Amino acid sequence: MSDPFPTLFSPLTIRGATLRNRIFSTGHETLLVEGTAPGDALIAYHEARAKGGAGLIIVEIGAVHPTGVFNADSILAYNDDCIEGYARLAEAVHAHGCCIFGQLFHPGREVFSSVDGAAAHAYAPSAVPNERFHIMPQPMSSDLIAEIVAGYGDAAARMRKAGLDGVEIVGSHGYLPAQFLSPRVNLRGDEYGGSGENRLRFLREVVADIRAKVDDDTVVGMRITGDGTDAEMLTLDEAGEACVALDVDGGLDYFNVIAGSSGTLGGAVHIVPSMFIEAGYVAPYAAAIREKVTKPVFVAGRINQPQIAEEILAKGQADMCGMTRAQICDPELANKAKENRADDIRACIACNQACIGHMMTGYSISCIQRPETGRELIYGTRKLAAAPRRILVAGGGPAGMKAACVAAERGHAVTLYEAGGRLGGQVLLAQSLPNRAEFGGLVTNFTREMELAGVTVERNSPVDRALIEREAPDAVIVATGARPRRPALEGLESEHVVDAWQVLRNEVNVGASVLVADWRCDWIGLGIAEKLAREGCRVRLAVTGFTSGQMLQPYIRDQWTTTVRELGVEIIPYARLFGMDDDTVYLQQVISDKAIVCEEVDTLILAVGHERVAPLEAELADWSGEVTLIGDCASPRTVEEATLDALKVASEI
Repeated sequence: MSDPFPTLFSPLTIRGATLRNRIFSTGHETLLVEGTAPGDALIAYHEARAKGGAGLIIVEIGAVHPTGVFNADSILAYNDDCIEGYARLAEAVHAHGCCIFGQLFHPGREVFSSVDGAAAHAYAPSAVPNERFHIMPQPMSSDLIAEIVAGYGDAAARMRKAGLDGVEIVGSHGYLPAQFLSPRVNLRGDEYGGSGENRLRFLREVVADIRAKVDDDTVVGMRITGDGTDAEMLTLDEAGEACVALDVDGGLDYFNVIAGSSGTLGGAVHIVPSMFIEAGYVAPYAAAIREKVTKPVFVAGRINQPQIAEEILAKGQADMCGMTRAQICDPELANKAKENRADDIRACIACNQACIGHMMTGYSISCIQRPETGRELIYGTRKLAAAPRRILVAGGGPAGMKAACVAAERGHAVTLYEAGGRLGGQVLLAQSLPNRAEFGGLVTNFTREMELAGVTVERNSPVDRALIEREAPDAVIVATGARPRRPALEGLESEHVVDAWQVLRNEVNVGASVLVADWRCDWIGLGIAEKLAREGCRVRLAVTGFTSGQMLQPYIRDQWTTTVRELGVEIIPYARLFGMDDDTVYLQQVISDKAIVCEEVDTLILAVGHERVAPLEAELADWSGEVTLIGDCASPRTVEEATLDALKVASEI
């Protein structure tokens, strides 16, 4: 059989490091740092990806100076306390034949949060405010610049002493090096500002200081953005000019090209691009840089399948492909691709819920399809059952499928019963929304996992007490989901009132003017609003929160809200549903309870939550076997909680 990925699995030597393939994990925050250094959880997380076949892992940011601590969960690479943790991490990754680099970081004005919760005191080349975090930085003095330059070199030396193969200067996403490079952010009148040569001085000094403090075999690279998504930061031409100059200097060994900027909401969308954005879309930016430099060029951004990575490499657009979320979702991605098992890869669907979504809410990294991620110390190794049992799973949504996979992988004999003809539960509805088709990959992935695990699947088979007594399983896992909730409010019995599920199933004609009552503030209300607006309806979206999509990860929320506004959707915040009569919907302002009256409404669409469907709970109350409820039938939540419930229960049963 011919090799489908010949370029992807060719080695690449960069200075003193030979990478076994072209797949790498980009530096990304995990919130698995213990104290201020790598600890057991972070080591287990990265070791899983090294064991899974990655060629290179770039560890998350290490602060190079006390003025550059991004948040309270950062690795502090500006003191020696980090060395032991880095050393243990390097040893664990190297044991599996994978190389490891560390990131050298100073955010400048792009400070996400402070260590103690007080407003951040940020430093930057000039007093140019940050739009996204609302930061007004203090201009750096020449003495502080010198300290920070030395901090980069000292931190690099610590990482090298710990055994890391290389270091990466984070000059991407509008962070400090990019702030010095940008003529719109760097307004200095001294030797660090003004001309292009002066604005490049900071980076040149940083590279020189690093080179002076590490040995000749140490790889030194730089991550850079040049997509123009932030008007204040670098254009692609400006980024290219900087890369060419640094390439000529000879101190850098590679350039890592990425999209996005921390400085604006529009730029931030591209830091971790969602399924709304085309796969592999950053490759042309990398290709433009690669044409100008002599050193290898890395690229990342929505590369979730080995086929995409191979195409980018084969076209000569880049030399390495970052597949970060792809390996968050499936740490074994590289091994599976190398073994011609691409169909077995659990493809990332770019939902952003538990990866970057967790980081932005202060929780450690995970994945809605693979909740084992970030929990490697607990669930990293599937423990075989001491005594295999016969397990019946009722319900073929995400919770049921995940439970069936895990239980079967542990050696149990598992049969999953689905009342309908298709597996997937509410995912089948979610994937029907505009630009959300990729969400359906979750069903494809879990279906394949069940096949590999040996799960027996019975479709069109509702589960009741009689079936359970006939099949006589040792344990039953109930994952029967939820149904749309219809609150007891005046007028909601009208034929002009429908629920979101009916709209998605094309069971109703909604008319020309609709109001979506959105209690959940998540994907349902936004998705219905976009769908109907694109179909030509006048749409009003009334949400109980401060904005539409309030419960979604911000990059998705901001982009989606902008999309529906541009489609003409009227968003009514702080509004709860009160009732309806004829063609008028009555809302209440959630703070003051004052009335909000919306007239000329043909159809009221309810997105006001779900209620559990759990008849088996009562039916099996006196059954002698073990019964456990998971997912929405236990408590209506999201896919993330459904699969985590499933993992916990199936790991112990």
